Amino acid sequence: MVYDNYSYRIPEGKRLRLLMDSDAANEADDPFAIVHGLLSPKFDNRGIIAAHFGTARSNTSMEDSYQRIRKLLGHMGFPAELAYKGADCAMEGEKVPFLSEGGRKIIEEAMRTDTEEALFVVFMGPLTDMAQAYLAEPGIAKRLTCVWIGGGKYPEGGFEYNLSNDIQAANIVMESDIPLWQIPRDVYSEVIVSMAELECRVKNCGKLGKYLFEQLEKCSHTPASMATNRTGEFWCLGDSPAVGVLLLDQLFGYHYGAAPSIKEDMAYGEGKPGRLIKIYERVNTRYILEDFYAKLMLFGMERR
Repeated sequence: MVYDNYSYRIPEGKRLRLLMDSDAANEADDPFAIVHGLLSPKFDNRGIIAAHFGTARSNTSMEDSYQRIRKLLGHMGFPAELAYKGADCAMEGEKVPFLSEGGRKIIEEAMRTDTEEALFVVFMGPLTDMAQAYLAEPGIAKRLTCVWIGGGKYPEGGFEYNLSNDIQAANIVMESDIPLWQIPRDVYSEVIVSMAELECRVKNCGKLGKYLFEQLEKCSHTPASMATNRTGEFWCLGDSPAVGVLLLDQLFGYHYGAAPSIKEDMAYGEGKPGRLIKIYERVNTRYILEDFYAKLMLFGMERR
């Protein structure tokens, strides 16, 4: 699905196929990134895969994410069929006893021969669906690029929430030959917005903007949010760089480094010799936020 109700057009050959994999019910920033992807004409959106986020907050976290994604699509008036169910728990070992609907969708899109559009799969939670799809069909590694919001700061690593929900899957992807762009915790955490800014720039952008703002404001009062350093004055839209780096191919702000192995405490260790991945050191926060605000405003104007 391509949303291109704008005056400008994407040049020939510049469009990408996009799959988004999101633990959408975990926190309130995933919906912002999903909407940004869906409203960007650069992308032929092929689906949104619901990701689990462990069992600490819910025993049905993947299903919760799936229902949240369908609700978001409903607010946009987009087809519910764009939503797919991902794996419902973290991996145990390197065998795939059951390949999720989302895992099958990744393989299906990667193995297509009827299009020359490059395929990017962005992950805003654990890498479970990517790891399972790769183990089921290793040939996909040469046919897609994986973008992951996750992992600790380099070089030491350390606790990071998305990684914590499936360390095994992250190690499988790190050791694979899948092209990987990693946006670690210290980088995605820089996408900070004030609640006042969101009230000015998001809340009044139609039904969709109202929903996005109100679900975030509600989330800011949950026990998990209250236990962090959040004060009620700001939020981190930490998933939005997954979309932003595809819209703006930065010439600087990253390097190619050795893919690490990841220990149980999430510290980085020595990885597979010769395996290089793209590691972001910074992202263009201003561009990401302003582009999102503009697209949301134009979409809200269209739906009045």
